[in-house]
Amino acid sequence: MSTLYHGGSIHPWADARAVEALLVRDGRVVAAGPLDGLDVRGATRVDLGGAHAFPGFTDAHVHVWKVGQLRTTLLDLREATSLDDLAGRVAARHAALPEGAWLWGRGWNEARLGGAPTRDLLDRLAPGRPVLLTRTCAHIHAVNTPALELAGIQADTPAPAGGEIDFGRGILTETAYGLVYGAMPEPTQAQFETWILAGLDSLKALGYSAVTDPAVDPPLYAAYRALDAAGHLPIRVNLLSIRRPDGGAATYPLPDRHQSPMLRCDSVKFFADGGLSGATAAVSVPFKGTGTRGVLRFDTDELYALACEAHTAGFRIGTHAIGDVALTQVLGVYQRLAREYPGGPRHRIEHFGLPNAEHLRLARALNVIVVPQPVFLHELRANYDRYVPDALAGQVFPLRAMFDAGLDVAFSSDGPVVRELRPMSGLAAAVAEPYVPGQAVTLPQALGAYTRGGAVAHGDGHERGTLASGKHADLTIIEGNLFDTEPHSWPDIPVRGGVLADVTAESEPA
Repeated sequence: MSTLYHGGSIHPWADARAVEALLVRDGRVVAAGPLDGLDVRGATRVDLGGAHAFPGFTDAHVHVWKVGQLRTTLLDLREATSLDDLAGRVAARHAALPEGAWLWGRGWNEARLGGAPTRDLLDRLAPGRPVLLTRTCAHIHAVNTPALELAGIQADTPAPAGGEIDFGRGILTETAYGLVYGAMPEPTQAQFETWILAGLDSLKALGYSAVTDPAVDPPLYAAYRALDAAGHLPIRVNLLSIRRPDGGAATYPLPDRHQSPMLRCDSVKFFADGGLSGATAAVSVPFKGTGTRGVLRFDTDELYALACEAHTAGFRIGTHAIGDVALTQVLGVYQRLAREYPGGPRHRIEHFGLPNAEHLRLARALNVIVVPQPVFLHELRANYDRYVPDALAGQVFPLRAMFDAGLDVAFSSDGPVVRELRPMSGLAAAVAEPYVPGQAVTLPQALGAYTRGGAVAHGDGHERGTLASGKHADLTIIEGNLFDTEPHSWPDIPVRGGVLADVTAESEPA
């Protein structure tokens, strides 16, 4: 089956160069170029109506099922603007839930609310009902007394390694979350499948043709495998299989490898530290306001041992590392792997939030793929102002320095950590809203990080990321011209959604 895309501007690469037409056969690019230079006999025509078509965008780090949860069953607190606002939303959900059911919400941000929800507040809002409210970063959690009781947490309960328990306030940090999550009813596979599909459908509508879900446990993996087998995945998905769940010392085994046209799992995931917006990332200088230095989740030898098991088995590794201390630890582990077991797969660092010059140099030397979130620069700026120590402020997501160092950079949203998942918002933040002066990137660089960079991070840069002959004809179609409009207007430009050209939409015969 052949399809001809025409009637707009087609960008085979992530820059302003455009051609008239794209010819696709059986989902693969045949050629992109002048219309009169293509053999279009028998091809089905798709008129772009003046739109701009790019290689399909990838969100290289988005928690798909959690995005779907917030669209279906989870209480969404990302728009709450005060503690009173949050209280009203929690009380309303409490009134609507059946007796005994957990009240589970996500998205609060103390910088927007003027403070964090506490155990006493949640006890008053939902008397007798267990409540778990996860901060927007997913590294800090507020719980009430019934939740603590069901989890068996008392005033003298020790926190698991890499976590903290503030019993009086009902605040759990990092791995301590697992103690409460383990006390909740385990989701069924059907629930996971519903959440996955809700998340993927929304991400496709935003313009993504592929995503990486960066923390997948065995039950969630089983749901993905079932959806793939049934042919229900609407866009391509890459999975990072979590090795160490929160709340204990148990380690999941290496996953079964899987690769199909729509689903890939040949990577594992570690969390080295916490989040920057909530002051739990592992840093060398104390955070403003808290005086703390964050949380380092692993002893270095233990992290190396787990990473070595994956590396020598041929698994790619994606490690969450934001603070400068965590980056030093993780890059040191990767360097040791490369020295002792050379020739292994390329590894990733998720976020790469506070790199210094040595981190950038070493990441390039090790061929590490970095996966930052430019939208954080827009949405979480107030948190960085509040917490990041002055000595590290010049290192906050220095996107331009990542490109200048020669790194493969893949942009992402980390949804639902943020409210805004649209790639147009990520592009605007990267180009026009650097936290550090001089760290803005060019539009072609930003587009490249959503196209080629995302495909490289996904593991299939040889198959996607440009519209070169033979590659998958995955497209993101944008209704406006990014190259002649100001960045502040980009989020308002309509996007038709991610397109996998082997599933052709509305068309007309040639």
